[in-house]
Amino acid sequence: MSDNRSKQPRQQPIGDEEPVEAHQGFSMADVAAKPVTRRRALAGGRIDVGEKAFAMLRDKTLPKGDALALAEFAGIQAAKQTPSLIPLCHPISLNRVSIHTALNASGHCVEVYALAEIDARTGVEMEALCGLNIALLTVWDLVKPINAALEIGAVKLLFKSGGKRGDWTHPDGLTATAQAILDEP
Repeated sequence: MSDNRSKQPRQQPIGDEEPVEAHQGFSMADVAAKPVTRRRALAGGRIDVGEKAFAMLRDKTLPKGDALALAEFAGIQAAKQTPSLIPLCHPISLNRVSIHTALNASGHCVEVYALAEIDARTGVEMEALCGLNIALLTVWDLVKPINAALEIGAVKLLFKSGGKRGDWTHPDGLTATAQAILDEP
């Protein structure tokens, strides 16, 4: 005997609102038929910290410690946890993740880059973006006691390679720092 009710999406009320469908048709992409290729993704962004906090960050005198070193570590950890944070990301085994920070004295900001690499059937853009964002937020956390008026910006995928589409570069192009990161062995 078949029970058609089990095939119907459950409805879950949210507070006093009308019920919403529990299942909205989400599904993880099927990558089984894709060939394994070497894939790389580079993401970049920046955090504006202000003049006083910038000097303390540069001189490694922030009360909580070396923000750049901790941001690099946190970004690597975050990239490895991406499938746990973003529901439809494939669990993957990364070949390499690296976080790069660059101080921009004229803008009183830190530029952050995240590079992720894998040999797989799926890309690593989300891992690079996740690592980047957590690295930026880690800088925020260590700088906020000095300046609460922080701003994260210019977060974007800069480059990706591999898969059937090959190489892609953001339409704004790459900075010299981004290109240097991609050129590293």
